[in-house]
Amino acid sequence: MADLCKISFPGSDFVSITLECHQSLSEHLTIQNSPVLFGCRTGICGTCLVEVIGDIPPPQPDEQEMLETLAPNNPHARLACQINVTGNVQIRRV
Repeated sequence: MADLCKISFPGSDFVSITLECHQSLSEHLTIQNSPVLFGCRTGICGTCLVEVIGDIPPPQPDEQEMLETLAPNNPHARLACQINVTGNVQIRRV
């Protein structure tokens, strides 16, 4: 059985979902099961800016550059479309 990761959305009415680890969030989150909105899904529009609490890999340079513009003082800010889920995480819209 593959390792599973729980994605929860505290402070919202959305139910937690479970994915296999190392999945892309943007491929699995839809308007029906997530408060996260997506635009380009490539990390250049910033629509999916969220706060993430949990153990995930650090942002790649392109994402980091966008985060420095969109949320320069938020160490938990990430672009949901760029997150590789590697453990249980909590996600809140910024």
